[in-house]
Parts: sequence; C-alpha cells; structure tokens
Amino acid sequence: MSERRVLITGGAGYIGSLLTSELLRQNWQVTLVDSLLFGGESILPFMSHPNFHFVKRDVTEPRAIKDSLKRDWDKPNAVVHLAGIVGFPACQAVGKQVAWKYNVEATQLAFEQSAELGAERFIFASTYSNYGYSEDGKAVTEETPLRPQSLYAETKIAAEEYLLAQKDSACAPLIFRLATLYGLSPRTRFDLIVNQFVLEAFTKRRLVIYQRGYSRSFVHARDAAAGIILGLNAEREKIAAQVFNLGADDGNYSKNEIVNFILKRIPETVVEYKDLTFGGDMRDVTVSFAKIRKALNFAPTLAVDDGVREVLFALKSGLIKKPTDDKYRNAQFIVQ
Repeated sequence: MSERRVLITGGAGYIGSLLTSELLRQNWQVTLVDSLLFGGESILPFMSHPNFHFVKRDVTEPRAIKDSLKRDWDKPNAVVHLAGIVGFPACQAVGKQVAWKYNVEATQLAFEQSAELGAERFIFASTYSNYGYSEDGKAVTEETPLRPQSLYAETKIAAEEYLLAQKDSACAPLIFRLATLYGLSPRTRFDLIVNQFVLEAFTKRRLVIYQRGYSRSFVHARDAAAGIILGLNAEREKIAAQVFNLGADDGNYSKNEIVNFILKRIPETVVEYKDLTFGGDMRDVTVSFAKIRKALNFAPTLAVDDGVREVLFALKSGLIKKPTDDKYRNAQFIVQ
C-alpha cells in the first residue's frame, strides 16, 4: 500500500509487540489497541516514538477501534486483528460464552469498524488448529476440510467464516492460519511447546510428554510477524478473501523430534512419556505452506533449533528473571 498506517488489536502480545517494533522500524504509523491483560511492559520502548499511538481498550466494546483513533492522524488503511483468547487451554478455562465473545463477536465488531473507517484490508490471525488432524498423514492445505478438536479452533473457524462472507467488501479480509509459535518476543510466552520444553528442561531437568508421536507445525514469532507484513504490503488481488497457512515447510515436527532439539542443548534432561487420558487438544497434523511461499514469496529465516538456543540463552543469562510468572502464559493449564 502507498500509505502506511495500521491499527493493531492485541498489539502488546506475543506477535503484536514484535510486529509493532518492525513496522515502526519500517516507518509505518502504528495505532495499538490492547486491554493489557498481561501488562504493558512489551510496548514501553515505543511510547516516545512519533509514529506510535497506544490506547487501552477492550475489543469487545462496540466502538473500541473507532474511539482509539488519534485526532490529528489520518485513519488507518489497514487493521491487523490479533486480540482474542488465544489457545486451547485459555479458551477451555474461560468457557464457551466468553471465548465466543472475544474470538468471534469481537472479530465481527473489529471488521465492521474497520470497513466503516475505510480500511483497505483486515488481517486476521487464525490458527492451523482448525485442521485438527491430517487425513492419512497427508500435509493439509488451505483447501483441506476443517476438523476442529477444541473450543479454540471452533471459535477461529466461526470468525473465519464470517470474514470470508465479506469477500465483496471494500475492506479486503485476509486470514493467516498460524503454526505454533516459538522464540523470544517483548512479551515472550512459556505456554507453547518449544518454549515450554526449554523452560521445563532448564529449570527441572525433566520433561513429561503427552502425545509423543503427534506432529505439529512450528514457526518463529518473528517470522510470523514478517508474514503479516507481507500481507500488509501485498497487492489486493493476491490477498482479498484469501486464507494462507503461515509457517515453515521445514517446521513440521513430531513432539519426539522437538524433544531431541532440547536434549541436544540440555542432554541431562530426563524425559518421561505418558498417555493422555482426558479430552485434551488432540491435534496431529502436518501442514503445507506452498501457497504463501508462491503467492507472497514468504521464506522463514529462523528454525526451531534457533528458538531453542535463544530461549535457553535468555534463561541462562537472566534476561527473563521469573519465567514462571503468569504474564508469560495465556493459561496455567498446559498439555505437553
């Protein structure tokens, strides 16, 4: 886009804080809307930046986006909607009514306001959890039928369906189904597989693993932010009403393989495997990223081993003093 003004909901979060940093570096004008559920330390470095504007609002409020606009700035020509109840455990913890309010109804409100403001595109962060599992082990594509295995995926699918129904809107909806994130961020999370494994191995020298043979797909949070920026810059015809899996072709791993990355750097870790005997997140899926590579020329720059190394360094060096604090996780209940 010729004009570079963006509003980000949930911009103080894991991806949002990285995305904000990079957009400011690229001379975008950034309005950030966040309820600061996990605090605002992640955006403190941006507060004095002349192209940065922050408003504390909850996206479930009917005018949260409209009321967040800075009076002497032009309206944003793009909105990136990251806010929501993110993850299977967090959605289970708050229940269906709340999860639906924040992940479906708030998305509808955000899109409606974006369209009314004249935004040219609306980027929505969805999840590859929507696929559930791979049929016969084949890599899923954007055309693969969705088989949600959790309340989280159900809410994301409902939000996707609403947005795709707006395909004729002047505000072009674009959906990214993100792989499981890992790595450091201004608001690092330790309730995601790679980061959680590193933390457990470093602090306890022990890992308890469920669903040991299950496959998942992984992407560094910085690469996820880079993919979103490609969506902001892409020609409209390439992204309007499109769904893209966002991740790395070489980022599909079983949990056993992820454990091996941990053991490579913390070899004294004792690994214990257990059967999952309750209704958890039963995803077992390999993902194809051919579409985003071809259409948007997306090429990840970081691998899982890079993430393991940087997270371990942050823990060893004391960059993160209290990694078990609640602010580093979206929910306390974690299934490894």
